[in-house]
Amino acid sequence: MVDPDRTDPETYYDDYGEREWERLDRDFFHRLEWEGTVEQLETHLPPVDDPDDPPRVADVGGAAGRYSVWLAEHGYDVTLVEPSGAQRDIAREKLAERGVSDRVTVRDGDVRDLEAADDAFDATLCLGGPLSHVLDADERREGASELRRVTVPDGPVFASVMGLLGAVMITVQYAGRVEPEVDDLALMPDLVRERDYTADLAERNGMEPVIFDCHFFRRDEFEELLDGAGLAVERVAALEGVAALRRSHFEELDDDARDTVRALNDLLRTDGTLADVSPHMLAVCRA
Repeated sequence: MVDPDRTDPETYYDDYGEREWERLDRDFFHRLEWEGTVEQLETHLPPVDDPDDPPRVADVGGAAGRYSVWLAEHGYDVTLVEPSGAQRDIAREKLAERGVSDRVTVRDGDVRDLEAADDAFDATLCLGGPLSHVLDADERREGASELRRVTVPDGPVFASVMGLLGAVMITVQYAGRVEPEVDDLALMPDLVRERDYTADLAERNGMEPVIFDCHFFRRDEFEELLDGAGLAVERVAALEGVAALRRSHFEELDDDARDTVRALNDLLRTDGTLADVSPHMLAVCRA
């Protein structure tokens, strides 16, 4: 029997360590997630009009602090909430290295219970997939409701999740081209039916789990979750977008070609179909 703790997100990210900090700068494909997210933050975050009284921003599930560092460097007052002790430690190190520790509070916490007052933040981020790591549907609704509760009325809420179609397409791309122990093509039909990747799903398909517990979303389901929590969804953006159809070997392209991929993503960023097939999709909402 596969140990279910092996796929527990907190355990996974404790073991993943520094690689989570490195993930968004690992290669061209992963940088697209970062660039697409920052583009939306720059457009929709409240401005820092008074450096002595900056907007308060929650970074929920902020892991090693990539976005918290960016927010602090742009003058925001940040609270990073993260359940993984190892990731919190790395975040503190990165914040100190960049001289912005005084602008960021790092604490333990979970999207389902943020332990903050109503309207505590002027903007709230929940990026990379914290809602995807909540398998129970009722608890996902609690998490989405928490994002709304702690944000001031009409304040922006940014949430990104992992997409089902993107996961399936990437798996099909790599089928037969990776080591057998990480080739999980065989479980994809069950994943499409159930949408939850778990240790049990892997075991039923005769393999060891290769990732963490994760609920993979379709775009309409994601919008319904947020809408049901009282969040007004303004847009759902594709992050990796058209690059999901390739995923790797971008080093074979020259700078002009990579810029063309970026331009295509910018043109198609809020296309609903592309958001649905992107490995990560980002919703920009109002509380």
